[in-house]
This record gives sequence, C-alpha cells and structure tokens, in this order.
Amino acid sequence: MSSADKNLSVFNTEGLPDISLKRFAIIVAEWNSAVTEKLFEGAYNTLIQYGALPEHIERGNVPGSFELTLASQWFAQRHNIDAVIALGVVIQGDTKHNDYINHAVAQGITNVNLKTDKPVIFGVLTPNTMEQALERAGGIHGNKGDEAAMTAIKMLGLYGQVAQGYL
Repeated sequence: MSSADKNLSVFNTEGLPDISLKRFAIIVAEWNSAVTEKLFEGAYNTLIQYGALPEHIERGNVPGSFELTLASQWFAQRHNIDAVIALGVVIQGDTKHNDYINHAVAQGITNVNLKTDKPVIFGVLTPNTMEQALERAGGIHGNKGDEAAMTAIKMLGLYGQVAQGYL
C-alpha cells in the first residue's frame, strides 16, 4: 500500500514491548535537511512516547542517504545498540541517480540487518518531488520517521518473542 493511501503515523500499538532498557541509534542524512530533520523529530518523539529513555538514543549524521549504510553498520556492530534507524530522502530529480542510490541503500541496509542480526530500519523516503517528501515528513501523509521508530520497536518485540521461544 502506498503512503498516499495510508498515514505513516498511524499504527497498531497493541502488545508493544518494554523498550525502557533498549538503546537506539538514529542515523540522519544531512542532504535535504528540511525533510530529514522532521523525520528525525518523528522517530525520536515516537521512541520517547513508547518508553525509550532520551539518554538511550544516539544520533549520527551522515552527508547523504548513500552513507546511511556504513554508519548503520558501525552503530549496529556496537554491543550496546539494540536497533538502528536510518533516515534519509532521495528525490527523483531529472537524472537516474535516485535509482542507483535508493537501490544501493536498500540493499545495504538489508545486508547490515543480516550481518549484525539486529533491526536496522530503512526510513528513507523515495518521492518524486520535495512536496511529496514534506507530505511524508509530518505532512498530510504522516511521518516516515514515526513509522521507522515503530518498526524498530516492533522488531525488538518480535525478536524477544522468538529468542524466548514464544513463537
């Protein structure tokens, strides 16, 4: 379902785990900061709203979305980080650069998940225009940062259930 049909900030919160002892890293691309700062605010506020402690949330800045993968790996490899949220935006523009960047970042984030066995969340917007990006960064379609943080929380909850043999 496209985000045009769904509000990114509305989700089922039933059965969420206690995240008060969990530690998170939020990696933020500086390119298109008018959008990525709003994504960060959404992710940070959602984590706090659902029980994360401010001192358990670290932020790392990278120049652009392409660099999210390596920074995510650095944080995910740390023993004291439970989940990583990678936030960026790559706008379509007039060239095909977005195709290459988006594919590389998506594949890279997937690889970091599998390599580190930790949730590393793809919170990268891939809109056609800046207007669409802003609509998904706290605008009429909600905030992808909220969704990314909730995904991290839910993945930690699922991992806890699987690790304890509840599923």
